[in-house]
Amino acid sequence: MISDRRLQREFWHLLCHRSELPEQGQFIKLNWLNEELCIFNDHGDLLVFDNLCPHRGTRFFTEQQGRGRLSCSYHGWSYSQGQLHIPCREKFAAGELDGAHLNTLRTEWCGDFLFAAFAPRSDLDTQLGEVFMQLASISMCIDGAADFNAYPYQCNWKLAIENAQDSLHIPFVHPHTLGRLALEETANVYHGINSLAYFKITDASADKKLRSIKRMFDISEQHEGYMSIYLFPFTMLTSTYGYSYSLQNFFPSEQENKTFFYSRLLKACLKKSYPPAAMAHFFDSSAKVNRQVFEEDHEICKKIAPHFYDVSSTRFLSVEEEKIAHFRKTLQAVDALSATDGSPVTAAAAQ
Repeated sequence: MISDRRLQREFWHLLCHRSELPEQGQFIKLNWLNEELCIFNDHGDLLVFDNLCPHRGTRFFTEQQGRGRLSCSYHGWSYSQGQLHIPCREKFAAGELDGAHLNTLRTEWCGDFLFAAFAPRSDLDTQLGEVFMQLASISMCIDGAADFNAYPYQCNWKLAIENAQDSLHIPFVHPHTLGRLALEETANVYHGINSLAYFKITDASADKKLRSIKRMFDISEQHEGYMSIYLFPFTMLTSTYGYSYSLQNFFPSEQENKTFFYSRLLKACLKKSYPPAAMAHFFDSSAKVNRQVFEEDHEICKKIAPHFYDVSSTRFLSVEEEKIAHFRKTLQAVDALSATDGSPVTAAAAQ
């Protein structure tokens, strides 16, 4: 099976929304395969790089997120406005610093969503296929983050991703959180290696309350219910009524049964007639519920025996678990292409 390292290196990954880092010097630090990755606002440009000074490998940032200068505390090497600044240049031999540079990743935008890649098999448009335009439209309805949540899942990332796409478990694992919406799955849509799921909220009281606040939001993209988008290989984007979006990354670790989990609650745009404080409680409550849902997911994922997992098997999967079958078949298709000529995985190739 294709290695986690190749999935990391050869595909585009959704890392953040532009509004998460609006100010100079703001950063987010993520971990995958025991490597640290930073997204940094360099005077308005969002830069993605490994968290190591190219001089001697000192970490630039130790906090998960924050604001500061992109400067090494060891020998003062720094980066600003697209340039690497090295003090005491006269103490280096001629030509010694010619190859010194920040180790950056390639970046592409889908609307206001930032994707990054090391050496992608294809361009971002090809990887996302028909999902591209919908993601771009969603991104224009977002205005900042209301929560940042990060901790390790004690399971393999594939189990975590499958759990995130599994709606069958909701009434059993989330009876007092997500289960209170009484979701009814209405459609699964597959675009190559990516998938979308749409749900109707059948709890009349919950649906009525959600409809009642629609007037406060300035959004052009909305599913009036619950929806989830899976972006191969490591990312989920979920939403209830389009009022907020939960961006989730399930990044692999060098340890087989450990996943680096990150979630951000992204707020939808309010109409100008409503101040941010008007919906502060709503977003705080949404963040609290999301955190509880993810904790419940983590607890059940920890109980799954690692040796039982078989990516080649689609036995005993219900209609509400068909996205899991799609995920496993996609992994096998990607692996098959990797074993031949390494051709780009397009929307058609994974079908």
